[in-house]
Amino acid sequence: MGLLLASFQWFVFILAGSIVAPLTIGAAFGMSVEEISSFVQRTFFVIGIVSLLQGIFGHRKPIVEGPAVLWWSVFLLFAGLESVTPEGAVKTLRSIEMGLIISGILFLMLSFLRVIHYVKRLFTPVVTGTYFILLVAQISGPFMKGITGVGYRTNEVDGPVALAALLTALITILFTRGKSVFLRSYSVLFGIAVGWLMFQVFGLTKPVSSPTTNWITYPEIWVWGTPVFDLGIVITSVVVTLLLMINFVASIDVVGNVVGEKGDGRYEQSGVVMGFSQLFSSLFSTVGMVPLSYTAGFLLATKLTERLPYLIGSAIILLLSFFPSITMFVAAIPAPVGYASMLLAFSNMLIIGFKAYKEAGDHEANMFIISLSLMIGLGAMFLTPASLSGVHPAVASLMNNGLIIGVILCILLEQTIKGNKKRRGLPG
Repeated sequence: MGLLLASFQWFVFILAGSIVAPLTIGAAFGMSVEEISSFVQRTFFVIGIVSLLQGIFGHRKPIVEGPAVLWWSVFLLFAGLESVTPEGAVKTLRSIEMGLIISGILFLMLSFLRVIHYVKRLFTPVVTGTYFILLVAQISGPFMKGITGVGYRTNEVDGPVALAALLTALITILFTRGKSVFLRSYSVLFGIAVGWLMFQVFGLTKPVSSPTTNWITYPEIWVWGTPVFDLGIVITSVVVTLLLMINFVASIDVVGNVVGEKGDGRYEQSGVVMGFSQLFSSLFSTVGMVPLSYTAGFLLATKLTERLPYLIGSAIILLLSFFPSITMFVAAIPAPVGYASMLLAFSNMLIIGFKAYKEAGDHEANMFIISLSLMIGLGAMFLTPASLSGVHPAVASLMNNGLIIGVILCILLEQTIKGNKKRRGLPG
């Protein structure tokens, strides 16, 4: 009985961390409820497969796999940069599929070459802080549009939708910051439930029809079309991959400390599974996955440190992915509720950025690098597609992406300044 309850609790925890990404991304790209349902199905499928692979062959620890916030942000980022036409949306999604393939290959290469520890050094606190601050700045627009109901029922701010979504955000924050460990552990899930109920009560939900009469269906591959190359997305994918390496190493270390397995990171083995995880995400047209570090809090709260319940919970998620009626039920959650329930989680990336800057220190060189990188990166966000119409498309895709411009400039400045200091015999 104890194993059954523990496995169910893992299942609910995995579910809470996986349902919002396809909802918000689907809304950002104008997908129908049926298309979002298929997106949810593929997300569950990949999470189940990758969780079992990591738990058995990778890091071998009870760490939840879920849509990486960084990949999630890439979808929202390029949804805002591209045209809202269906053709533009599909092209972007196909380009992100290619980006996931590049990411998977990079993970496999660096894992086989055993150089993950060395690559991490490129992303210093200054670079990491700059990345997260520019990332939040660039995706704040899609989040505000989602919460205020723009594009949900109309293309204008929708008062009733905005009010219900803001109440959902407030309730989720209260759950997250409350004293109850139980409520904190499932704050997103409870926030979604309350928000969805409010939307139902006030008649703000959309009608849903089942896309199929089959009881069981199988996830399709490359639903958005075969991958296509886009320089801006490829460069973004490389940067995201390197940041994900820091993320997944930190997650393994944190959870390892909680379960008492220090010094057994199995980084290379986990990195290989991460590589296949990104490839699976491309093949099944979903969000790139990553071990989620907040699992450590769940472990501390529940004391469920055994691996078997985690594997069973992951298997349940995988099993549910074959039942379209269940994924359709999840896809019916209003997109503004999804945005509102994750508002705090995304805004917390600013905290990560500020902490990284604090760790770097307020040295004059750091202040120079940070200020110039943010100035250029934020400024590039205001370049409209029309202003770049005369520029080569490959270059335009970069110039219109303030996040990547700012991060690349930050890396170049820091490495140049560090190199000059070493040549002059000064401390780095």
